[in-house]
Amino acid sequence: MVDNNSGSEQFSKLFEELVSAMAVINVDHIDVAVVQDRLNRLAALLRLSKGVTHVYSSPADEKIGRGETIISYDNGKGGRPVHTVRIETSLMSIATMTVYMADDEPDMTEDELAKVDLVMRTALVFISRNRLQDIAYQFAFYDDHGYRSIRSFLKYLAWNGKPGAFDGMVAANYNFRHFSLVNDKYGREAGDHVLRNHYDNIQKLIGQNGTLCRLGGDNFICIFPREKMEIILEYLRRADVAYDDEGHTLTVGTYVGVFVIPEGYTVTDPNAILGKVMLAYRVAQSGVNDHIVFYDDGLMEGKDQAMRIQQQFPFSLKKKEFKVFFQPKVNTMTGEICGAEALCRWFKAGNIVPPMEFIPVLERSSDICMLDFYVLDMVCSYIRRWLDDGRNVVRVSVNFSRKHIVNEQLHEDILGIVNRHRIPHELIEVELTETTTDVEFRALQRIVGALQKEGICTSVDDFGMGYSSLNLIRVIPWNVLKVDRCFLPLGEENESSVNNIMFKNVIAMAREMGLETIVEGVETTEQLQLLRDNKCDLAQGFLFDKPLPVEEFEKRLDMHKYAIEI
Repeated sequence: MVDNNSGSEQFSKLFEELVSAMAVINVDHIDVAVVQDRLNRLAALLRLSKGVTHVYSSPADEKIGRGETIISYDNGKGGRPVHTVRIETSLMSIATMTVYMADDEPDMTEDELAKVDLVMRTALVFISRNRLQDIAYQFAFYDDHGYRSIRSFLKYLAWNGKPGAFDGMVAANYNFRHFSLVNDKYGREAGDHVLRNHYDNIQKLIGQNGTLCRLGGDNFICIFPREKMEIILEYLRRADVAYDDEGHTLTVGTYVGVFVIPEGYTVTDPNAILGKVMLAYRVAQSGVNDHIVFYDDGLMEGKDQAMRIQQQFPFSLKKKEFKVFFQPKVNTMTGEICGAEALCRWFKAGNIVPPMEFIPVLERSSDICMLDFYVLDMVCSYIRRWLDDGRNVVRVSVNFSRKHIVNEQLHEDILGIVNRHRIPHELIEVELTETTTDVEFRALQRIVGALQKEGICTSVDDFGMGYSSLNLIRVIPWNVLKVDRCFLPLGEENESSVNNIMFKNVIAMAREMGLETIVEGVETTEQLQLLRDNKCDLAQGFLFDKPLPVEEFEKRLDMHKYAIEI
């Protein structure tokens, strides 16, 4: 027992020394050994056998038992729990302490229990004070999943913001392309694995001289040395990343905005760098430049124009300012019009807004999907009119953006429009663009397969521009291969040139696979003859016609064929 005068005096002396050791303002200067010694001596004086502390970051963590365990004192005798104290901080962190007595020790007196409670609460305040700094730092600069947060990035900029501090550095903002497909296909746990492994791999590439932070979801921002830019951007462009603990991988890609920080650049406002890379990133979402866009002053000049387009788009769509033009597809041997590609033109206040001004802007959001469905609806209404008028009707292809790839019901949405206009399915062709990652590839495979089952023709646009072209036509059952104009040999090239060899073999391969082939960008009779020589089915280009308004195209349909002599 310790409830005698001698024991009380000893308790008071040890407790005062404990409080004095804990009361140092700067926690870095606290003599932890002294604190631990006084706690041990007090525990022995109060006949305790063990003290166990648990620290939790939140009530939710406490509920599931996810926290830090600290053995405050243990004399090895074990025993029964005799008292527990719990405190909660203003930041909702929680600390609990339970003390034990050996089984052969008599129960504590009320005076002993009061002293034990006082020591426990004092110790918990001390522990919480130290842990609170760690928890506050964690809350301020890390998110719930342990990634450095936007505050960490801004702190990095502010602390390193003196003139020239970022010489030789590059900032980048990136976001995974169609990451929802990873969660849908492999599950959210696999998605978390991909995010963490991708993050860890980028962090290793950056090393100590730089930082990588998460803005939220699958959106990240980083700063790294310029000499590492090539390898980091290549990894961001396309990388194999493990999605489970067994090491199974899938290919993922990102949209990336890049700001190469000029020499002598001064960060007067940390948000300045953030704003530049985010603007470049939003442009990258349009899918240009291999999904990687570098910031320059021209992007700032186009920012206001982009905002105007985004603001005007819904009203212009409602007012039907977007018109459908048709570019004929022509049989290379007979000149017969065998089809057409539907292209969109925007007429605003009597002027035509060039597609390259508004399409990339709409590609940054789901607005492009609305426009694609609008074009399909207009095409179907024209085909319905042609059928009702008894005109010669050809198959019309409609472009669908990569943005649709996350739409699990895309084929149903397309069929809904086609069937509402009572259009025979064989008169509609859906043009889809090559993909570069595993998840996009599988989604594309699903979409094409579903449309094929319904008799909707599908074509792969810009063949040869992506990374996986051969696998794309090997696995996915396309009807049409649309060969990009880059494959067309120049007029002065000889038979053994690389372009000639590639062109001939692409056409021959497609024919052997049973694919209808069309080459776009045909502008000369020499190019047409090359298509004929290689038995390419169809041609599209200015040699025959530019994109035509519907009234002009209807005249071509009535004409039925082009008379071109070679």
